[in-house]
Amino acid sequence: MTDRSTPPIERSTQRGPGPASRTLAGFIFASRWLQAPLYLGLIIAQAVYVVLFFVELWHLIEGAILEGHISETEVMLSVLALIDIVMIANLLIMVIIGGYETFVSKIRVEGHHDEPDWLSHVNANLLKVKLAISIISISSIHLLKTFIEVGRMDGGLVHNANGTVLYSWDGVLWEVVIHLAFIVSALALAWIDKMSHQHPAAPKNEQLTAGRLEASLRDPVPAPAADGYVTVRLPAGSQLPEGARILE
Repeated sequence: MTDRSTPPIERSTQRGPGPASRTLAGFIFASRWLQAPLYLGLIIAQAVYVVLFFVELWHLIEGAILEGHISETEVMLSVLALIDIVMIANLLIMVIIGGYETFVSKIRVEGHHDEPDWLSHVNANLLKVKLAISIISISSIHLLKTFIEVGRMDGGLVHNANGTVLYSWDGVLWEVVIHLAFIVSALALAWIDKMSHQHPAAPKNEQLTAGRLEASLRDPVPAPAADGYVTVRLPAGSQLPEGARILE
């Protein structure tokens, strides 16, 4: 019978970090709280967007219902402006909650009925991908508003009531190019995030040199071989199961 005992654990004789090193490390780790006021500032910006949303909503109600002189195109543009505000507010929420959870401290809302689904597995890569997707959505809203305005383009320009140029053909072209650049950036971030989750292939387990005992821990009940032996495969260096032996 071959001896397959576990090798002894080697203990390091090196000294651990001294008091000065631990103090410096603790100070550096505590510096993450400097980001907390930044997220509080984003919460204030979120409140500003809430006020702006209701101001835009009041202008829409006033023009469409109270005065009744607003056109269908103007209603559509106003609704797109409201959607734009909501998308930016969602982006702010994602940055505030996800950034605080990732870089400052755990929020500890496990089990809460309103816990976001993405918060349980949030990390820096996932947060960047979600931000990129949100930016693409916001850019799409702006681009849709531009396309609606382009319908009344005259001579390659779109003017407002005061005669000021709002859009030009080259400006619209650059908006499309920038939107495509956002899409390419999001695809690149998603590809990088996918590559980071791919682990290198695990090395093949070394087969036991003696015998008929080959093991597979993945098979809870290995099928017996024709000669009455059960073949299982064990990682190299691991202990044999109780009652198992290696036949020479």
